[in-house]
Amino acid sequence: MLRLIKFIFLLAMAVLGAGFSSINPELATIHYYFGDLTLPMGMLLLGMLGLGMLLGLLANIFMLLKTKRENARLRRKADLVNTEVNNLRTIPLKNR
Repeated sequence: MLRLIKFIFLLAMAVLGAGFSSINPELATIHYYFGDLTLPMGMLLLGMLGLGMLLGLLANIFMLLKTKRENARLRRKADLVNTEVNNLRTIPLKNR
């Protein structure tokens, strides 16, 4: 069901993007250090949106890796504590 929702969302975004490109056929020029590039406005905005999504994904991946590393560290610590508790439960009590 989730895959269907994702597909419908992506399809809607593609239709909206195609509609936006057809409404804005003007050319826009990008000037950068090594030259310039002239593209239709819709293609330019779509490219910038894609670049922003890629940079956001990269930032998210680094946060995800940091969280996974922290989770693994805490899991090892919890396993050590559980092992110690189990060992303490098996030691008989001494009567005085």
